[in-house]
Amino acid sequence: MTGNGRGPDTEALREEIRRTRVELGETMEALAAKADVKARLRSSADQAKERMREQAAQTMARVRGQATQKAQVARTQAQERSQAVRRNPAPLAALAAGAVAAAIVLLIIRGRRR
Repeated sequence: MTGNGRGPDTEALREEIRRTRVELGETMEALAAKADVKARLRSSADQAKERMREQAAQTMARVRGQATQKAQVARTQAQERSQAVRRNPAPLAALAAGAVAAAIVLLIIRGRRR
């Protein structure tokens, strides 16, 4: 033991007291956090908002992907129809001839009424 009353036992006790104070402080902070209902509700609401944002982002990405895919399919189908008309213009020509014939018939009927 030293002459100032600070032996190994005293230092060990002081260290144990310091650790106990630190642990007690941490325990008090944890209890205070649990007792703070307003802060807990705010934290819970913030977490729910974040989950909703993530779900919305995932949904938007999925919808955009589906829209892009459907647009590509529609574009492909339109190109196929266009190529079919180019390969076989007969249906288009028949439609045009029918329209011309209908117009001529209407003109004849209209001319007879006068």
